[in-house]
Amino acid sequence: MEHERSGAQTKPVATKLGPAPVSRPAAGVESIATTPLQGEVTWLGTFVRRYFEPLVLSIQVMVDLAVVLFACWLGFQTREAFVTSPRTELSAYVNVFLLTGAVCLVTFHAFGLYSPLKSLLNIEEFKAITKSTVVSFLVVHMLIVFLAPTPMSAEAQARRQGSIYEWLEPLHRWIDLDVNPLNYSRIVALLAFAWILVLMMASRFACFKAIQTLHRRGIGNRNALIIGTGPAARRLEKKFLLVPTLGLNLAGFVSDRPGGVSAVSGRTRALGSVENLEDLIKVHKISEAFVTIPEATDEELMAIIERLERAGVVFHVVPHFYHLLAQRVRIHSLDSVPLVTRRERSASLPGILAKRVLDIVGSLVVIVLCAPLFLLSAIMIKRQSPGPVFFMQTRVGQDGKPFRIFKFRTMHVHLSGDAPKPSNSSDPRITRIGKWLRRYSLDELPQILNVLRGEMSLVGPRPEMAFIVDHYGALERERLRVKPGLTGLWQISYARGEAIHENIDYDLYYIENQSFLLDLVILALTGFAVIKGTGAY
Repeated sequence: MEHERSGAQTKPVATKLGPAPVSRPAAGVESIATTPLQGEVTWLGTFVRRYFEPLVLSIQVMVDLAVVLFACWLGFQTREAFVTSPRTELSAYVNVFLLTGAVCLVTFHAFGLYSPLKSLLNIEEFKAITKSTVVSFLVVHMLIVFLAPTPMSAEAQARRQGSIYEWLEPLHRWIDLDVNPLNYSRIVALLAFAWILVLMMASRFACFKAIQTLHRRGIGNRNALIIGTGPAARRLEKKFLLVPTLGLNLAGFVSDRPGGVSAVSGRTRALGSVENLEDLIKVHKISEAFVTIPEATDEELMAIIERLERAGVVFHVVPHFYHLLAQRVRIHSLDSVPLVTRRERSASLPGILAKRVLDIVGSLVVIVLCAPLFLLSAIMIKRQSPGPVFFMQTRVGQDGKPFRIFKFRTMHVHLSGDAPKPSNSSDPRITRIGKWLRRYSLDELPQILNVLRGEMSLVGPRPEMAFIVDHYGALERERLRVKPGLTGLWQISYARGEAIHENIDYDLYYIENQSFLLDLVILALTGFAVIKGTGAY
């Protein structure tokens, strides 16, 4: 998060993607690469690299099924722990729980939870868990009603003799659930799906972290190329370097022009040009390619895509108007000519009311729970350095309206003001209590007052200072469409160490996809970040 400063400094990124160096045995030392054990390890490593995604998918399905069944059992046990009537046998719910597991797996797949492609910070996955859990609840209880055995009188059975129902009766008996809806506890159903929602969120979060750890160590990564050397290619390279957990190992650049390799400079090396694209793919074992040539003609672009398809490489094209596609658009055609049109952008009244209620309720809860922390912080600030408790600064809010933002003062008064933000915790301008407040982002807490006053929201783009907003272009001014927030996607992203206005992608994503559920997910992830102490200096 940003603090008392007039501009943000960019932290250098230490991560460098590329092939790992090959270690060789010293002279006179026998290599163990030929031993049976080493051969088995090498074979296993090759197998994991080749089938990483299918293996992860299979494990994920089994974990999800185990979580759903455990949540159902937990729902049953929760109800039985508080019920006063005679206990129900668990065997009465076995069929329903198995049905719940099957339905949940199908709905998880339908909502894209088993797709190898992940959204920004896995936000869409958390939203999909909520939606799929609600749909599973409705489907399961619809099936319970339709698949429950139906008692039939002898007269009704006699009328069905010789009809088509007589042929369908064995099938009906086979799919019947041995459950009477009248004896099935609705409380167990509600508790089971509540536990499914909570445990699936926790399980998926843990799985995401585990997969990220594997990718960070180079396990399961796919080699990738960037075709192009212009600004779009450099922006994409920056994403690779900032987010080493994408599962992609950037092998290097490929120039789209003959002789253009020498013009490439930066962290990632240039491998060659499109003239020898097929050879580069074989040598570097490329699985995916990103085409970043916005100035290319249709013929040039299609020629590159055709060569990638022949080589069996998955390709992605970065369009020159990708910021427009980051917004909500719809694609239709005018007599076979594809057109891109921006969708209606007005927020719905229920959405506006829900966000405001969340802001007010959340702010009041924070004030009540953190009142002792507010008081203690104020006392420590006054004791350690003379000056006011709060640091106030003019920021630009929704529709360009200026307002005064509140923060706990973390610097000595005579050393603060309009200056670059501290680059490390040993900056002499920061007080002792200020270091602690900044580490856990607690210096931002007084902005709860701005939220209550309606100048800010709990979630939204961070407010910038006027001299920065004065240099905004049309794209950056999109940030001013909504209220600024106490937290947002940028604060919980890998790019939080860089300037706010240089990471417009996060703000555009939030503005175009904002919802009550998205706000809850961001607030939850912010809580984890605060607990970990990953705030700014």
